[in-house]
Order: sequence, then structure tokens, then C-alpha cells
Amino acid sequence: MRFGILLDHQYAKGEDVRARIGELVELVQHVRDAGYDSVFGVHHYLSNLATPQPLPVLSRIVEHSGDMALGTGILILPLGHPVHWAEEVATLDQMSGGRFVLGVGAGYREDEFAAFGLDLKRRSSRMFEALEVMEKLWTGEPVHHEGAHFQLDGVRCSVLPHGRPRPEIWVGANGPLGIRKAARHGYSWLAPSNVKRNWAVGNLETHRQESGPAGASLTRPIQRDLCLADSREEAFALAGEYARRSYSSYVEYGMDYFETMWQELCDKALFFGTPEEITAKIRDFAAAGFDHFVFRVQWLGCPPEVSHGIVERFAREVMPHFKESPR
Repeated sequence: MRFGILLDHQYAKGEDVRARIGELVELVQHVRDAGYDSVFGVHHYLSNLATPQPLPVLSRIVEHSGDMALGTGILILPLGHPVHWAEEVATLDQMSGGRFVLGVGAGYREDEFAAFGLDLKRRSSRMFEALEVMEKLWTGEPVHHEGAHFQLDGVRCSVLPHGRPRPEIWVGANGPLGIRKAARHGYSWLAPSNVKRNWAVGNLETHRQESGPAGASLTRPIQRDLCLADSREEAFALAGEYARRSYSSYVEYGMDYFETMWQELCDKALFFGTPEEITAKIRDFAAAGFDHFVFRVQWLGCPPEVSHGIVERFAREVMPHFKESPR
């Protein structure tokens, strides 16, 4: 069983971004020293929050990440060109000694696609074709490609990933079609943080069936918001308002259910509670097949000491149930 942290580097406009990234480095050091397995960055353009871009942020923390995997959770792949992404990702994989995990998603925000002059309705097709092109580029051989979105004529990638033949790829998808396509392409499915247990488990089984025997070696990751305290009520008192503030920032993008169905989200999706309750939730999801939990412990306005406390308490009181000893 592996455990990671989602670095929520999204801040209120006007905040000191340089200072916040310094705090991010400190959090990564805490996560590393506590024995976690991975850290991930987030991605958006033109956001209503100040959102430093994930690849520069990840390059900043490489030297502080120990032997943890680090990656994107997720990178909105259709918004860029596969030549650009292939060389950027390969560079980070080289810098980390082959520890990079490429988490990708198709995106959903209309303003991002409009700004790049791209058709939102074709985002899934563009994403999977981009992955196809990137895999070709990472062979190091000349690439000839004539597709619906990209055309290449004998080009070669100038830097290749450290890990061969490519970094691990996780596809974030919120619908059965995208989950099936990820499975058929041989990619892991990254289950999102805001979905109910039965939906996540049912779609993981769909992914498992569609990927067939070749999928047996794939990672089965899931994201969740995490807060531990002496009671569930105390966990929400500690971090509930910060979490709600972060989810409310999505309302501007048509996700008003984060406001109207907030209590249901709290009850069904957030891992807020006592160490014993969190341990039971992880056992339940693990029994269904999930094996890499990526937790968000930062939210809008949340003091760093709260995030550090969550990281440390989970490592001290929950992680030993799933790991024989710290890494």
C-alpha cells in the first residue's frame, strides 16, 4: 500500500506566491521524512486562484523529495503539444532519476480551451492522441505521425525519460467512457477525490475488466481529502471550513453542487475522522483494489501547521497498519 500527498498550490489572489512555494518545500520535507511514497502537483491556467504551474513547482522540490515518486495529479494534456510535454516530462524524469508519474486529464474549463483556440468537445480525443505521440517520441526514434490533431514528420525527442520505456501514466477521468479508454490504452485510472465510494469501486472494476490480464501490474490510485482528529466533529472543526472554501472556488466553473451538496460530499467522499475511522476507510477501499492513496491536506487559507499535523498524525497512527516499517 502506498500513500502520497497532493500539493494544493492554489492560493488567493494577491498572496505572496514565493512565500507559499517556500512553505510547499517545507511540507514536502515533512512528507518525505514521515515515510510517504509520493507527492503530486495540480494544473490549471487562467484560474480564479493564483496557481503556479506544476512542472516548475515539481522541479523546485525534486531535491527535497528523497526517493518519493513525484508527478502531476493532473496535467491538462490537451492544452499543450505532445512534443512540448514529452520533453518537459522527460527532463523531470531525468532530474528525479526515474521517479516521475505522469497524471493527465482532459480538462473541463471552457475559458482555458477558448484561450488556446481549442475545441472543448474534442479534448478526450486530443489527450489520447497526445499520449500516443509522446510514447512514440520517448522511443528515441524518428516519429512520423499523421493524426486528427497532430502531424510530425521524422522528428526525434532530444531528451528521453530516465525510466524506460516511459514514466508511469495515470489518467484522471470522471466518466465511464474515459475510464474504459484509459484501460484499453494500458494506463492506470486515477479516481477523483469528490466521488462516492460505490461509484469509485464500480468504475475501478470496469477499468480492471477492460484492461484485462495486462492491467494486473497497473497502479490503482485514488485521491481523497484527509484530516485526522480525536473525533469526526473535531476533524471538521480543524479543517472543514478550509476544505469547503477550496471546493467553493469551483462553483465559478459550473460546479455548483459543491455548494448545494456539500454535506453529501462530506459524508461520502472526505476522509475526515479519527485514525481508527480513516484506517477502516482505507481497508475498505483497499479491499476493492485501490493501492495508492493520494491525500490533499492543504486548502485555501489553511495554516501550514495544520497540514503538517495531519501528515504527521496519519504517518504515526494510520500508516503502520499498512506498512511494516517506514521507508
